[in-house]
Amino acid sequence: MSQPSSTPSAQPWTIRRVLEWTTGHLQKNGSETPRLEAEILLAHARKCKRIELYTNYDLELTDAVRATMRDLVNRRAKREPVAYLVGYREFFSLEFHVTADVLIPRPETETLVMEAIAVAKPLPTPAVLDLCTGSGCVAVAITKHCPTATITATDISPAALTIANENAARHKVIERVSFHEGDLFAPLASDQLFDVIVSNPPYIPSAEIATLDADVQQYEPRLALDGGGDGLDIIRRILVDAKAYLEPGGWLMFEFTPEQVATILNLTTEHGYSDATIVKDTAQQPRFLRARYSK
Repeated sequence: MSQPSSTPSAQPWTIRRVLEWTTGHLQKNGSETPRLEAEILLAHARKCKRIELYTNYDLELTDAVRATMRDLVNRRAKREPVAYLVGYREFFSLEFHVTADVLIPRPETETLVMEAIAVAKPLPTPAVLDLCTGSGCVAVAITKHCPTATITATDISPAALTIANENAARHKVIERVSFHEGDLFAPLASDQLFDVIVSNPPYIPSAEIATLDADVQQYEPRLALDGGGDGLDIIRRILVDAKAYLEPGGWLMFEFTPEQVATILNLTTEHGYSDATIVKDTAQQPRFLRARYSK
């Protein structure tokens, strides 16, 4: 997006032209959805909705907007995630503020929310615990769809909890979500019990992080990704410790990577859980455990 010539024949940098140029540039730099990303970045640079780009296709951009867009595109070409560039990501039809302090919410994780809502909503006053809450997207989405639920959420990162609190306030559920800083169950009272415990914990094997897409390995917080040698360090702890915090017959649900499914099922049986079900994500990959614990 170099400066156009001042000669009369020079093409103006309109919304249409900038979108076309940016789409091609991002495609050459490895983007899988270059047009979508171009639109999101330009809407952010113009401080407008994406639909407004189409209703002003031939509008010439100001120098200030072009300078902002140029910076965004350069950063995206270096694989900085779009969600961090614009400061938000949509999840469960809600907009969540995100920074490099939190994992970017994925569409796959929406299935975890749906499973939790399915078992919590029929209960009169369900108590739900969200471990490794990050941006708070799971906790907030569950709260929005379970009007009688009370939600507790924990995370070891104080920076992540700042973002989670902002998101709970943004979606007007801050009075019903209680955030606590600490390692998994550590911040909770020993006699606190929950009907549902959910988590999207770190589950990537340490050695595999270097093989992830540059967007992830270079920018997303390692604390939210690294699950230890086989990726199951945190999951093993959850399976052991959740039993003390579940109501009799309460549900435990968490996300994992499909390669871990056999080990997950073995661990679930080993630790005395019942009704263990592997739930597939939107791509039909085994991605979530749903199991009960009866004391």
